[in-house]
Amino acid sequence: MSDIINGAVEALQAKLGDGGFDSSVKFSITGEGSVIVDDAGARASEDDADCTLTADADTFQAMMDGSLNPTAAFMTGKLSVDGDMGVAMKLGALLA
Repeated sequence: MSDIINGAVEALQAKLGDGGFDSSVKFSITGEGSVIVDDAGARASEDDADCTLTADADTFQAMMDGSLNPTAAFMTGKLSVDGDMGVAMKLGALLA
């Protein structure tokens, strides 16, 4: 597993705290792999999810450190969403 995926799992788990997420979202980081966020927390996985968010590693990192708003990333084409947009918006609010 890549350092970027390991870092993504850690960053997402830190933002989630002790709780999980009542839906499932896959963060697909181009060229690196995927991270699932669900009721069990965050973990590296290629499992199916209610919604898949795809971005490159730089965009993902900027969203995690707060320098890029996920909505702005989506509107500028840096982040693509496949699946349930409501789930993506709910996770975005939770991570903000």
